[in-house]
Amino acid sequence: MITRYGSQPSTPGPAENFTGEVRVQPLFAPEETAPYSGAYVTFQPGARSAWHTHPAGQRLIVTEGAGRTQQEGGPVEELRPGDVVWCPPGVRHWHGAGPASPMTHLALTGVRDGRAVEWLEKVTDEEYDPRPAGPPGPGGTADA
Repeated sequence: MITRYGSQPSTPGPAENFTGEVRVQPLFAPEETAPYSGAYVTFQPGARSAWHTHPAGQRLIVTEGAGRTQQEGGPVEELRPGDVVWCPPGVRHWHGAGPASPMTHLALTGVRDGRAVEWLEKVTDEEYDPRPAGPPGPGGTADA
C-alpha cells in the first residue's frame, strides 16, 4: 500500500498546543500491528510546541532548518538536519524552530491505550530562549 504525500490535508498546529505558526502534514495513522503515527511538522522561526509527554514515546528526525528541544530539567539543545531526538515515554519536553530559522521534523509517535500525547502548559519565552544574566554591573549585581 502506498499513501501519496499530500493525500491527507495539512493542518495548522492548534493555538492551545503551540506558540507561533506551525503546520502538520500527516503521513500515516497508527495501526494495530504498527502502533505509531508519522507526520512532518514545520515550525516557523520562534514557533514551538507546548510542554507535553507521550505515553509510548516519540522519535523526531530533523529534515530541514534549525530547531531547539528541551527535556524538563535539562538544557535547551540546538537541532540541525539529520539529528534524531528520542522523547522517552512520560518525559516532559518541548520542541520547535530556532529564533531565526524554520525547522521541519518527521515525528514518529507511539500510541498506548489509544493515546499519543498529553498536552501541558505552554513554553514561556524565558524557557525557549534562556539567557544567562549579564556581568555584574557597577553596583556589584548582575544586570537584568
